[in-house]
Amino acid sequence: MTPLREGVSTGSCAAAAAKAAALWLSTGRCPERVEVGTPLGRTLCLDVVPYFPGCCGVVKDAGDDPDATNGLTVVVRVDLPDDPPDDSGDAVEFRAGEGVGVVTLPGLKVPVGEPAINPVPRRMIAEAVREVVGPRAAVVTVSVPGGEEVAKRTFNPRLGVVGGISILGTTGVVRPMDERAIFDSLSLELNTHAAQGKRIVALTFGNTGESALRRAFGLRGRCVLQVGNCVGFVLDEAQRLGFERVLLCGHPGKLLKVAAGSFNTHNRVADGRMEALCAHAAILGAGTDFVRRLYACTTTEEAMGLTIASMEDRGAALWTQLAEAVVERCVARSFGELAAGAAFIDNDGTILGKSARADALAKELMQ
Repeated sequence: MTPLREGVSTGSCAAAAAKAAALWLSTGRCPERVEVGTPLGRTLCLDVVPYFPGCCGVVKDAGDDPDATNGLTVVVRVDLPDDPPDDSGDAVEFRAGEGVGVVTLPGLKVPVGEPAINPVPRRMIAEAVREVVGPRAAVVTVSVPGGEEVAKRTFNPRLGVVGGISILGTTGVVRPMDERAIFDSLSLELNTHAAQGKRIVALTFGNTGESALRRAFGLRGRCVLQVGNCVGFVLDEAQRLGFERVLLCGHPGKLLKVAAGSFNTHNRVADGRMEALCAHAAILGAGTDFVRRLYACTTTEEAMGLTIASMEDRGAALWTQLAEAVVERCVARSFGELAAGAAFIDNDGTILGKSARADALAKELMQ
């Protein structure tokens, strides 16, 4: 199998563009390519897009990673005010241009009001500029044309980063399908809730699940976190950050896996949906023939319809019992430190079954 091709982070693109812009100011010529170092100790040689003296761009190449920012141009303008040299080496001021977000919520790695340029890219950009102009003051404006639209398909709106994308990267390179990047984003979003003093959060799997959850319980405001497939990681992070209560809701297609004890719900990692459904149906007294029909269902939608049509009142009891099973799994995961509620909700926002504490937790989330 051919190895997946690595890409270049937006932080490396910004550092290279900044170096090229500074070189153009200093030498009167724009370089065709520049070299920048990365925190991994590697040197990248990147092509430069010239704009005007002091302003250059680098096109983001994400390699074989399905990165939303792939193909965007990171444009950096460097201005050199006539200020006296600063021996501290800290006199680089960062500004957000078109398509680069600004931080509006506490709890991220960058203070509120600052451009969403993370600490490692800031250091890389500053070092690239310093390499050319020395310790003198510099103003670095980073822009990403098209970034505001692309940011809508990232975690930024949920993190309180408005106006565009973030300039990211801790290694300088992009490794295809880097799960660590997903974990980092989820951890950051949780941290923004914790920084506001919250000790309860609602969890669901994706956009459809969040919409259904909000309709089901009437939730408003910023109180829901989408976990994707990373239920276990988010529960662990919530515990680490001092959360005390979670409300976990979702469609049976995902939440049944948690009832079965799987905390990574990716379809290549775990299933157990029909096994959990059949086991709890049998516990409630469903006959062998019905359990076999249930197990033969090819989709959870089909199974949901079968329980509603054939189990009558026991159908609601089944989904309620499964919700309590989800709660037991979550509480056990945290060794009893996280209290939990759960609800199975279809895509229209109809609650199929909910645990005993679900309503009380939803009410708390509305306050």
